[in-house]
Amino acid sequence: MSTLQKNIFCYNLCEVIKIIPVTILTVALNSDATIARTIESVINQTYKNIEYIILDGASHDNTVKIASSYIERFNAMPGRSMKVFSEKDKGMYDALNKGAGLAQGVIVGQINADDYYEPDAVQTMAELYEREKFDLAWGSVRVITRTGSMIKHAKRGLLWTTSHWCHPAAFASRDILLEYPYPLNNIHDDFDFATHVYIDGRKIFPIDKVISNFTVGGASTKKSFKDAKRRIDEIYGIYKKYGMSKFYYLHRLIFETVKYFLI
Repeated sequence: MSTLQKNIFCYNLCEVIKIIPVTILTVALNSDATIARTIESVINQTYKNIEYIILDGASHDNTVKIASSYIERFNAMPGRSMKVFSEKDKGMYDALNKGAGLAQGVIVGQINADDYYEPDAVQTMAELYEREKFDLAWGSVRVITRTGSMIKHAKRGLLWTTSHWCHPAAFASRDILLEYPYPLNNIHDDFDFATHVYIDGRKIFPIDKVISNFTVGGASTKKSFKDAKRRIDEIYGIYKKYGMSKFYYLHRLIFETVKYFLI
């Protein structure tokens, strides 16, 4: 292949990638302290064809005001659109189900209002979808703790566990989100969704590249023995729901113990 042919091929590939519409969803509730950083991380994406939907759960602070202040700026960017909705919901996963129904993108990413993307996050996942046509994919996450940060590496090991699953870096096809809505059981609905997709043999593709930054301190990381026990029971309940081995209870017990003392 000549240099000219290579350049034409690369140009055509880039053009194909650019036209894949991507939707990003952010669920927020009383998030005025952090949501600007989240929105800025979407604005600063290297990828251009982005629909951004913010789903606020009827906040009592300035979340909606801050989010709405970005609409004009976002919509002025070529290939971009942004909408903000605010209404009471049944929690973040109810809002995400609504967001999937509103989304126009071929693939959908979900970034929480206290987390933020790396600048090439959407570009990376759009290119991955172009190559692999995944149903569900996720990248690695930089976990920001009280004392520093560490990388949670995305992978698909011999065991199906949350230690390999990185929801803040997950992207799924819109079709799969509509086919497998979050069940609205608890804070681990994301892992329930991913496990359902996994058990049904749909195409899953982790990529070990940092996609997003996750701040420790949310409901899934509360530090107490009571919270750890609740997580063990809830997550093992997902394994049990899908007929998976009782071994996973022991795995979760060990995981939560290590997590309690190290994070």
